[in-house]
Amino acid sequence: MSELLATYVLTHQKDEQIDQKAEQIALGLTVGSWTDLPQLKKDQLKKHKGRVIEVKEKSVRENGLVQSEVTIGYPEANFSTDLPAVLTTIFGKLSLDGKVKLADIEFSTAFKRSLPGPVFGIEGIRSKLNAFERPLLMSIFKGVIGRDMQDLKEQLRLQALGGVDLIKDDEILFENPLTPFEERIKEGKKILNETYEETGRRTLYAVNLTGRTFDLKDRARKAVELGADALLFNVFAYGLDVMQSLAEDQEIHVPIMAHPAVSGAFTSSPDYGFSHSLLLGKLNRYAGADFSLFPSPYGSVALPKEDARGIYEACVKEDTVQKTFPVPSAGIHPGMVPLLIRDFGLDHVINAGGGIHGHPRGAIGGGKGFRSMIAAVLSGEPIEEKASSCQDLKAALDLWGRVAD
Repeated sequence: MSELLATYVLTHQKDEQIDQKAEQIALGLTVGSWTDLPQLKKDQLKKHKGRVIEVKEKSVRENGLVQSEVTIGYPEANFSTDLPAVLTTIFGKLSLDGKVKLADIEFSTAFKRSLPGPVFGIEGIRSKLNAFERPLLMSIFKGVIGRDMQDLKEQLRLQALGGVDLIKDDEILFENPLTPFEERIKEGKKILNETYEETGRRTLYAVNLTGRTFDLKDRARKAVELGADALLFNVFAYGLDVMQSLAEDQEIHVPIMAHPAVSGAFTSSPDYGFSHSLLLGKLNRYAGADFSLFPSPYGSVALPKEDARGIYEACVKEDTVQKTFPVPSAGIHPGMVPLLIRDFGLDHVINAGGGIHGHPRGAIGGGKGFRSMIAAVLSGEPIEEKASSCQDLKAALDLWGRVAD
């Protein structure tokens, strides 16, 4: 019998009978009761009964509260093969029942066949860009709310000339009369074709897919028809199942970039919600994200390193689906590149906004400063020597300095 394993972290009083609590969860989320049932009913319901796999103490806090890790097996006969059914079964009403955090889900091989995973993944994105053996570099449109198409085109051109691999819309740039969705795609395509002819470097532009849920597929298909390179998607405002439906649509054959907006409401508490690695790592990956954005451990919206690393590992470890590009973000500047490469290796995307646009030599200098720093770290060249031969890197380091862990 196939089953799904859910691991929870329960925060409780030391004298609470956590083994009993675990059994209550296993029964309450499946058959409801057991000991009072007649044998015939037990025989009929046996294949639907949840079972406690493991209970172990994880830590004791200074206030005397204990955190215990509980793993429960749920028969897959109980739910359909979709993520909303899974999350409702294993965490629906339980998420309302005190200090319970869903730390991990282990799906059976059969269930994972129903999940698309990234259509392109790390290898597919690298092939599109012909960029291997280094982290990718991404930049973000900044200050485009209320600006017209000419301003957006100029920002796009300067960022591409700076040598970035990817450029994404701001996640709060929605449909508007000054920079309409379709115009952004068409005009962006022209600009990036021009910069490719000029530099020989390919840059991909991720346009923000927004609107009412039931209009999204038509808008995405139109985006592809117009030549969109990739789609930025605020997955936690819409839902994982919506992203999965986009990833599975063969007419929407472009990479999907999952933005973490709203996810903090589900992950930030140590006692409630989802673990970062599960929501921003494993579930994003299984639901079809080619990129997963999340706060870095040392930027302006920093995550604890353990949590950021957990997301990274969930994105890139071997699995039945392709790997998702991890994108540690927020407040990134060139002085952080050595830490980023140390902590996230080659298979991640360095994502910068102000670190490119706020460069003293402009967005072109910002991109070149990053590329120079990446090259220095990968070649082992002393950063001071690299900065002495690259004014763009020197200007960045003079402004922002280097970050020591």
